[in-house]
Amino acid sequence: MTLFKYEVFHEVVEAGSLTKAAEVLKVTQSAISHAISSLENEFGFSLLTRNRSGIYLTSNGEHILKHVREILQQEEKLRQEVAAIHSLEIGTVRIGTFTSVSTQWMPGILRKFQADHPDIEIKLFEGDYDKIDQWLASGAVDFGFMSLPTAKSFEVIPLKLDGLLCILPNNHELCQAEVISFEQIKTESFIMPKWGEHGDISKIFVENQIVPRIKYEVLEDQAIIAMVQNGLGISILPEMVLLHNLQQVCTIPLEKTYHRTIGIAAASLTGMSPAAQTFIACVKAWLAGQQLLDF
Repeated sequence: MTLFKYEVFHEVVEAGSLTKAAEVLKVTQSAISHAISSLENEFGFSLLTRNRSGIYLTSNGEHILKHVREILQQEEKLRQEVAAIHSLEIGTVRIGTFTSVSTQWMPGILRKFQADHPDIEIKLFEGDYDKIDQWLASGAVDFGFMSLPTAKSFEVIPLKLDGLLCILPNNHELCQAEVISFEQIKTESFIMPKWGEHGDISKIFVENQIVPRIKYEVLEDQAIIAMVQNGLGISILPEMVLLHNLQQVCTIPLEKTYHRTIGIAAASLTGMSPAAQTFIACVKAWLAGQQLLDF
């Protein structure tokens, strides 16, 4: 019964709604409310606050949530281990991912994985590097795709070196240049990829002591390309994003060679569930089949 209460608490936080949590868990909303109230009475303090705009964690609830997630993850791992003994594959894998991996890799990986392992459920959480870092630290995801090295001391698996190129409108005067200097970039309106406080592009500017003229900060890669196409500025993007998006833009190498290292990060690679380990094996196999694996 206590485990069910933990599942209810976790799902309410994830869904942000008692009604949505009831739909996911296939129980009545009154059962959800009763489970939360019972857990709060058991602990002796409130876990959630409710108002017209939604449901939010109390400070005590935030502290408890991480431990609840750890318990649920261990229960999930136990369930999967028991299933493995019976030669069954079940479970849920929660994965943190960012835009370019979601659009360029995940469709092919998921198609292969679902064909080979139809009874394992995959849940994707998309955000920038900072958000994925937070999800890993809190246990909200089993592992995440990240640009390595990570800010925290997670265990990592490097996968792919992804070159970084300057992208300009195809009628820009610098399109004829062999390379573009940071001094030239500094004079242009710049569209900054919003990948996190310590993203790959920010590191390049800090390293070269450049303060760009940032006109826009944008999370979505496709939006950045569209803005460059329309002459709103220049940017720097990874090759994997630009591979099929070169209409009305040109790409120029930077004066120094830069790349990001895409990899997988987890609190513990050996301690994760069998289903999560199976998914990582599928990622490696798919990348190798596409000749994209660099490590």
